[in-house]
Amino acid sequence: MSSTSVGQSDQSFKGLLARYEPVIGLEIHCQLSTASKLFCACKTEFGSLPNQNTCPLCLGLPGVLPVINKTAVDYAIRMALAIGATIREKSVFARKQYFYPDLPKGFQLTQYDLPYCENGSMLLDNGRTVRIERIHMEEDAGKNIHGDNASYVDLNRAGVPLLEIVSAPDMHSQEEAVDYLKKIHAIVRYLGVSDGNMEEGSFRCDVNISLRRRGVEKLGTRTEIKNVNSFKNVERAISYEIMRQADLLDSGESIRQATLLFDAATGRTSMMRSKEDAPDYRYFPEPDLGPLYISSDRIKAIAALIPELPEAKKKRFQEAFGIPEADAAQLTEEAALAAFFEDVVLKVESKVAPKIVANWINTEFMREFNNRQSSWQKPMLSSDALAELLRYLGDGTISGKIAKTVFEEMLEKKASAKSIIDAKGLVQISDTGEINKVVADIIAQFPDQVAQHRDGKPKVFGFLVGQVLKVSQGKFNPALVNQSLKDALDGNA
Repeated sequence: MSSTSVGQSDQSFKGLLARYEPVIGLEIHCQLSTASKLFCACKTEFGSLPNQNTCPLCLGLPGVLPVINKTAVDYAIRMALAIGATIREKSVFARKQYFYPDLPKGFQLTQYDLPYCENGSMLLDNGRTVRIERIHMEEDAGKNIHGDNASYVDLNRAGVPLLEIVSAPDMHSQEEAVDYLKKIHAIVRYLGVSDGNMEEGSFRCDVNISLRRRGVEKLGTRTEIKNVNSFKNVERAISYEIMRQADLLDSGESIRQATLLFDAATGRTSMMRSKEDAPDYRYFPEPDLGPLYISSDRIKAIAALIPELPEAKKKRFQEAFGIPEADAAQLTEEAALAAFFEDVVLKVESKVAPKIVANWINTEFMREFNNRQSSWQKPMLSSDALAELLRYLGDGTISGKIAKTVFEEMLEKKASAKSIIDAKGLVQISDTGEINKVVADIIAQFPDQVAQHRDGKPKVFGFLVGQVLKVSQGKFNPALVNQSLKDALDGNA
């Protein structure tokens, strides 16, 4: 099987799911953001010259002894606590035997039958719970680089500390799998244990998937899609593999247990190798490392450092600030974004409702933040500057339309909101006499629309408001324009 393909079928994907139930589990590989590797002092920085960050231990030379990284263990404990897992007092490292060019020792140091933690869980947005069977620590392998009619090996990544987070097969759609993956991704970033950079391979996953007939308890034969490194590709890979397996089963063929690769360019999976099981790896305890003991005092000390996590923060934002769940979810995707929002809410001094602050940050601010490839270390606009602009909006100095114009100029000219408002004379006009005069002129200019409004066509009212604001170049107070126009049309002017 050089490349899997889906036969032509008139069955829709929805119809396919009426017949088959997908069963999905994820094995997430999360690189820890330690300064040095798991068992030696070599650097873990990304982008160094090939094979620069190596030593005799990374290279698998004889006579070297591994020493475990204390910070990596502390980070692993943080993650276990965040998902409510049970942490073992005693865990053991093992040698996982397999032979690839990027694994110089010929084995990988990992944890097998005694991982450091088990039995966590994650609640999905749809209310279903995904069990997390285990998290274990292990070292990453190097990287094979193919091209120019040759293959190369870069061992800088060999020995970088990893957490492998293994879920139970509790997910039944690509949407559930992506939701679960995003939640784990957010947690590792909130905890500060990983940068979660999927493009650089710091956060990637293997997808295990099988199909079974609806109503059948027995699991089908699973395939594993290796090293998928984006949320979009996880969704695409699962969708394709569901269709591929269903096509084979509908044709009376059986599913072969195999390890697959997903090609993002074609959207297809292809054979990597026949799937190994645990006996193929010939695990045995690592003789050069004693058991890892984790005391209850150490767990308590680390538990005290766990920050407020995304789900808890989302609920607090909803309750404390009265913002919708969707807005709260968007604001808590990153810890730095959530902190920025709270900072702006504090600095607007109650002149603007938190919901308006949330809308501005989620729309205007984040659009420019992403377009300009800004960073939270040095955002294109400070919380002080945005709060100043929103205070002027809140106290009626400027309208919402003018606020957007000022915001754009603040970014382009690196100037304060006040200096732009003063220089361009953008202060909102609230003189009812001046507003009433323009309203009267607009009513006189558009008699057909006025007649339509009085005939019960409410949409025309918005048109007339727009004409008044157009004359004022957006400077009239919109609330006063609405009231003046309503009074005039109702004969109360």
